[in-house]
Amino acid sequence: MKHKLNIIPLLLVTVAFGLIAWALVHYEENYLWKVQELNLFLDTALFFKQQMVVAGGILTYLGTFFTDFFYHSWLGVLILCAWWAVLLVLSALTFKVPLKWLTVLLVPVALLLLSNVELGYWIYYLKLRGYFFVATIGLTAGIASVWGFRCLPKMVRPAYIVAGSTVLYPLLGFYGLLAVALMGLLSWRLKDMSLKLRLLNTFLALAAIIVVPMIYYQQCYYQTNSEDIYFTALPLFEMDDFFASYYIPFILLTVFYALMALSYGLWGSGQVRKPVIWGLVQCVLIGGLVYGVQKYWYKDYNFHKELAMNRAMEAGDWNGVIREAANLQDEPTRSIVMMKNLALFRLGRLGDEAYHYRQGAKASNTPIDIRMTQVVGRDIYFYFGQLNFCHRWCLEDGVEYGWRAVYLKYMIRCSLMDEEYEVAAKYINILKHTRYHQAWAEQQEQYLHHREKLKASKEYGPLFHLRDFKDQLSSDNGLVEYFLMHLLVNVETDDPEMQELVLFAALWTKDIPTFWPRFNKYAVLHQGKLMPRHYQEAAYLYGNLEHQVDISRMPFDAQVKEDYENFMKLAQSCAGMTEAQMRPVFYPRFGHTFYYDYFLIRNQKLY
Repeated sequence: MKHKLNIIPLLLVTVAFGLIAWALVHYEENYLWKVQELNLFLDTALFFKQQMVVAGGILTYLGTFFTDFFYHSWLGVLILCAWWAVLLVLSALTFKVPLKWLTVLLVPVALLLLSNVELGYWIYYLKLRGYFFVATIGLTAGIASVWGFRCLPKMVRPAYIVAGSTVLYPLLGFYGLLAVALMGLLSWRLKDMSLKLRLLNTFLALAAIIVVPMIYYQQCYYQTNSEDIYFTALPLFEMDDFFASYYIPFILLTVFYALMALSYGLWGSGQVRKPVIWGLVQCVLIGGLVYGVQKYWYKDYNFHKELAMNRAMEAGDWNGVIREAANLQDEPTRSIVMMKNLALFRLGRLGDEAYHYRQGAKASNTPIDIRMTQVVGRDIYFYFGQLNFCHRWCLEDGVEYGWRAVYLKYMIRCSLMDEEYEVAAKYINILKHTRYHQAWAEQQEQYLHHREKLKASKEYGPLFHLRDFKDQLSSDNGLVEYFLMHLLVNVETDDPEMQELVLFAALWTKDIPTFWPRFNKYAVLHQGKLMPRHYQEAAYLYGNLEHQVDISRMPFDAQVKEDYENFMKLAQSCAGMTEAQMRPVFYPRFGHTFYYDYFLIRNQKLY
C-alpha cells in the first residue's frame, strides 16, 4: 500500500499542470494574445546577432521565438507547460528528489507562473524581450548543467566549473551564474568529495561568479552597464521608481534552488513510512501554492476589459468592442471609454449612444505611472486620423522598449495612408520574416501604389474622411484624450463624418460658446437627416441655460425635452446634496443622457 502512495504526487503534479494550462487559456487568452503582439521574432541572421550582443542573448532569442506561439493561446500555453515539465524532471534528477516528494518541485513552477501573471500593465513597459520564457529556459538550462556537474568524476568537477562558467554566462547571464553557485553549494553535499575538493570547488565557483562577468564586460559586451553585468537576462522593473516587489518570484527561485542543493541526499528513501504526516505535508504544500498563486495572480477587471476591446479593435470587430463595453461591472478607465467612443463612431452611432454606456475615469490598478500612449494611444490616434502621432509613438516606444510586431503594423498603416510606399514596403518586408504576422504583411502589399484599393478597404476607407487635420507634429505630453479632443474641436472641415468628431469634441469640452458654431455646421452638413440624440440634448440644455441662442424653432424630440424637465425637477429636490451624493440618485434615470454627464461628471483625471 505504501508503495502505491508514491503515485499520488505524480497524479497531483499532472493535475496541477492541467489546471494551470486551463486557467491560462480560459482567463488569460486576451492577455497572452497581447503579449505576442508586443513581441517580435524574426527568422534572420541579423536578428540573432542583435540578441547576442548581451550576456543571456540566447535566452531572449529563444524567448521571443516561443512567445510567438501565444498567437494561438492554447499552443503557447502547451509549450510553456512542456518547458516547466522538463524543468521539474531535471530538478528531480539533479537533486535526486524521490517520487514521494515530487510535489515540492511545483514550487518553482508556481513561482515562474506568478512571474508571468503578476505583471499587469508591465507588459507595455518591459524591455526584456521574450520575458515569458526567459526565466524558464534559463533555469532549465542551468539545472541541466548542474546535473552534468553532479554526474562527472570528482576530479573533473573543478575544471567543469571554470569551463562551464565561461560558457554559461554568455549564454544564460544571471541563470548561468546561479548554476555555477549551485555547483559550489552542491559540492558540500556530494559524498565522494574530500574537504580540499569542496573548498576548491567553492573557491572556483565564487571566483568565476565575480571574475567571468567582469572579463566579458571588458572584452565583449559593450552594451551592458557595469552595474548590470551580474543581472543580465533578468527583467528591469524600474521607471521613475524601483519596484522591488516584482523581483520576489526570482528571489524565491534562487533561494529554493539553493535549498535544493543544500538538502541533496536528505530526502530519505523512496518509500512513504509515515503516510499521515506525509499526506498532511502534501496537503499543506499544495494548499499553500494554490493560495499564493490565486492571491498574487493579477485579475484586474479593467485591465482585462481593455485587452478584450483592444483585440476586437485590432480585428476590425467594432460591434465586438461595443459588446465588451456593455454592462461594465466596474467604473471604466479612460482607455475603455475612448475605445468605446471610437467603435460607436465607426458604426455611425456616436451621437445617439455615447452616453448609453457607463462613463468613468478610474485609475489603472497598478503601482506604475500609466499613460494611455503605451496602452491604446497608437490605436486611438490612428483610427481618429492622427497618423503623425501614431507613427511618432511607434518610433519612440520602439526605441525605448524594443521593436514589437504591433509597432510595425501601425507604422505600415500610417505609411500607406501617407503614400510613403517605400517606407511601408520596408516594414512589410520585416514582418514577412515573422511566423504569424507574415500573412497580414503580405495582405498589405496589395495597397502599395494602389490608392483606390486603400480607399475601398473597410479598414482604411473611413480614414480618408479624417484628413482635415493640419499636417504637424507637436507635443501631446502623453495626454492622448485631452490633446486629441482639443485638436479635434478646432478643425474646420466640410466633411460630414469629420464634423461629427468635431461636434463630439465640443460636447467633451462642455464649453457652450465652442459648441454652437460646431452644432450649426453639423446641421448644415447633415441636412435632411435626424439630429442625433446627444447633440439635441446639448443644444436644448445650452439653450435653456444661457438663452444666447433661440432654440424655440428647433425640432427637438419630445423625449429630449421630457428628460430635461424631469432632470431639473429632480435636481431641485436634491438641493444641498453634493455631486457624489447625487450621482447614484440620478444615474438610473438619466445616466444615458448628456445632462447627467454635463452636471455630474466633472474633473475627471486624464492620462
